[in-house]
Amino acid sequence: MKEHELRKAVRDNYAKLAAKQGCCCSPTGTYSQEISKRAGYTEKDTRGVPEGSNLGLGCGNPVALASIRRGEYVLDLGSGAGFDCFLAAKKVGKKGKVIGVDMTPEMLERARENARKGNYSNVEFRLGEIENLPVADSSVDLVISNCVVNLSPEKKRVFQEAFRALKPGGRMIVSDIVLLEQLPDIVMNSLKSYVDCLGGAILKEEYLAIMQEAGFQDISIASEAPYPTEPTDLDDPTIAMVLKDLNISKEQALDIMKRLVHVESIGISAHKPTVAIKPTH
Repeated sequence: MKEHELRKAVRDNYAKLAAKQGCCCSPTGTYSQEISKRAGYTEKDTRGVPEGSNLGLGCGNPVALASIRRGEYVLDLGSGAGFDCFLAAKKVGKKGKVIGVDMTPEMLERARENARKGNYSNVEFRLGEIENLPVADSSVDLVISNCVVNLSPEKKRVFQEAFRALKPGGRMIVSDIVLLEQLPDIVMNSLKSYVDCLGGAILKEEYLAIMQEAGFQDISIASEAPYPTEPTDLDDPTIAMVLKDLNISKEQALDIMKRLVHVESIGISAHKPTVAIKPTH
């Protein structure tokens, strides 16, 4: 699949989601609260943001892992309807700022409306791609991202851009989907699977190596858990949606399900050196 095809598929998918309650990894918004709970959000988190900002899109809770301080500038890659941005905004306070970047105009419009409804004066949403961030060099203290980098066909470029945007000594906290073992080609080559979070995932060691090549140091695993939580259930909404359009037999589906125990939700912490070094290209 060509990069422009993948990018268009992801953008179109999120444009549709912006118009309704739903997420990339489940068929309807009915599951958003449960998915958020699985990802590590509390009931206080989900109830303390504008209605419609939590679409159940995450596979972790980077805000909880980030130890955000008052006055910090935070950048959210793939901010969606603004859920993580609004949680971070409460932590940075009036002297801080949160910038959300998303490539989908429809999602951006929804996020801005949510900010208006919630009166978040310290949150700004910008249109842009995470491979080409619309932010200045060395301008933010923290970069967060939640189940978005796996959707990019240019993951190394994403981390290079995050590195560029961070101040020296700044940090990045990313929640994402990684593989412990390669999935069958029928899943990896499926466009539907790609936009539903699995086809774009790469091996964990490759993911960590890309971050290191971009210049990050002190890379560590902050959290990890099986994903999805019950991979043996063919009727699980997460799995059913991924397998629906693959046109495979039940036997093939069961084989894939066994392999999905090697899919992991992971939280990663990393830092930009205080004294900048040239990233590996």
